[in-house]
Amino acid sequence: MTTYDGAMKGGRKEVRGPVTPVIAIDRGAATPLHRQIYEAYRRSIVGGDVASGQQVPSSRSLAHDLRVSRIPVLTAYSQLLAEGYFETRAGAGTFVSASLPDRLTPVRNRDEPENKGPGPRCVSERSDLAPARTSAPWTYGSGAFSVGQLAYDHFPFPIWSSLVARHARKVNRSSLNYGDPMGLRDFRETIATYLRTSRAVHCEARQIMVVSGSQQALDLSARVLLDPREPAWVEDPGYELMRHALRMAGCRLVPVPVDEEGMNVGAGKKLCRTARAAYVTPSHQYPLGATMSVSRRLQLLDWARHAGAWIVEDDYDSEYRYESMPIASLQGLDRSARVVYTGTFSKTLFPSLRLGYMVIPPDLIDRFAAVRRVADLCPPQLYQAVLTDFIAEGHFARHIRRTRLLYSERRAALVEAIREVLGSRVSILGSEAGMHLVITLQLPAGMRDLEISHRAAQSNLWLWPLSSTYLEGRSARQGFILGFGSMQAADMLAAVRRLREMLPKHR
Repeated sequence: MTTYDGAMKGGRKEVRGPVTPVIAIDRGAATPLHRQIYEAYRRSIVGGDVASGQQVPSSRSLAHDLRVSRIPVLTAYSQLLAEGYFETRAGAGTFVSASLPDRLTPVRNRDEPENKGPGPRCVSERSDLAPARTSAPWTYGSGAFSVGQLAYDHFPFPIWSSLVARHARKVNRSSLNYGDPMGLRDFRETIATYLRTSRAVHCEARQIMVVSGSQQALDLSARVLLDPREPAWVEDPGYELMRHALRMAGCRLVPVPVDEEGMNVGAGKKLCRTARAAYVTPSHQYPLGATMSVSRRLQLLDWARHAGAWIVEDDYDSEYRYESMPIASLQGLDRSARVVYTGTFSKTLFPSLRLGYMVIPPDLIDRFAAVRRVADLCPPQLYQAVLTDFIAEGHFARHIRRTRLLYSERRAALVEAIREVLGSRVSILGSEAGMHLVITLQLPAGMRDLEISHRAAQSNLWLWPLSSTYLEGRSARQGFILGFGSMQAADMLAAVRRLREMLPKHR
C-alpha cells in the first residue's frame, strides 16, 4: 500500500515518487470512507511522516490500492486541498503543501524528543512534588499482599445494582443540575446518624461535606487551614499521599515520631510547638497500626487549644477491629471545635466509588464550602442517593458484619503463617485492626526493603516497603506492609513461603 524509493541523505530518507501513508480502511466503521482517508493523510502530515512538498498518488491510483471507488478519494483530496494540506501543480500532480510551517511538519530523528513548541514548556514547581503515577509497583499491583485491595467477591452486587437501577430510573431536572457543594442533604443526614452512633462523633448534617474520598478531604483541609510555609505535624512513619497533599499546598512538614501509643505529642512540642496543624490517624495509625492512647489524645487536644492549631483526624478504616470494639473518635473528645474529622467508604465498599466525608467545625463550614466550590463545584449525586438507601435499608451494616468476620479470618491465617514460616526473624505490628499488618526485620548491611520489594514485584508479590513511609533523610525501620483484604485464608501459607524466598538467607 505504501511504497518508498529512496536513500538516506543527511539522516533523512529522501523519497522519490508519490507516497501514501498507511491507511487502514474499515468498511464496518461508522466513519465514512472519505473521512478515514482524510484523517490518515492529515495525521501523517501533522506528525511529520509525510514531508512538505512530497507528491501524493493520483486519486485513481489510490482508489485502486485501497480497493475503493474513486469518489471517497476525490472527496478526501478535495477537503485536504480546501484546508491547505494539499496543493496541485499543473501537469505534475498533487503534493503536500510546500507552504506548511516547519513546526507543523517537523523533520526529526524519531529517537529524539519531539520539540513541543517555540519556547520553554514551563510548569509549576508544585507539580514536581507529586509522585509519579507508576513510580513503585507495590502502589498499583494487585495480588498477594497488595495494600488497599478488598474482598470484592463478597460485595453484595445484586443489591447494589438494584439500588443503582432504582435511582437511575428516577433521574429528573434536579438530579441533573449542579448540587450543593456540601453534598445531598439526605446523604449527609444518614452519615451524621451513622457517625454519631458508630464513632461517637459530635456532628449535625450541616457539618458534613461529601468529598471524593479521604484524599480530597486531606487536600481541602490543607488549602483551608494552612498558608504556604506554615508548619504542620505529620506522623513519622505515615501516609505518603497525605504528606504530598501538604507539600503541594506549600506547607512545611514536621515529622513527629510514632510509638505504641500513637503520635508522640511531647516530641512534637519540642520539634515545633507553634505548628498550625497536626495530621493524625489515631484509631489505627498508618502504617504501624497503633491506637492513640487516651492520655495522648487529651495532650493533643490541649496543645491544639492553647496553640490555636487544628487537628485533622483521618479515620480511614475504623470499622475493622478484631480484638476489641471500634475505638471512639478523637473528635468526640474535642470541646474546642479544633478537629476536622475525615472518613471514607473506599475501605468498606470499594475504592472506585470515590465517596468520603468530612465533619467540619461549625465556624469553618462556609470557608470549606467556598474552597470546595472552586475545586470542583459539587460532588456527583447518583451514588450519594444510592448509598443513602444502602445504609438506611441496613445493607451497609450487614456488609460490615460479614466482612469484619471475613477479614478477621484472613488476618488470623496470615499471622499464623508468618509465625510458622518466618518465626523469630520478624516482628508483627498492627494486626489488631484494618486490612494490613506490618512485619519488621533486620537486614544485612547494604540491603534495603526497597530492593527486596522491587524484586518481589517481579514474582507478583506486592510488598510495600516500610521505609518508604518515613520522611526522606530520616532513620527508617526496615520491613513490609502486608495487605490481606483480597487474599483467601487458604492461600496465606503459600504466599508467606514465597515471601521467605525473597528474604536473605537466615543465619
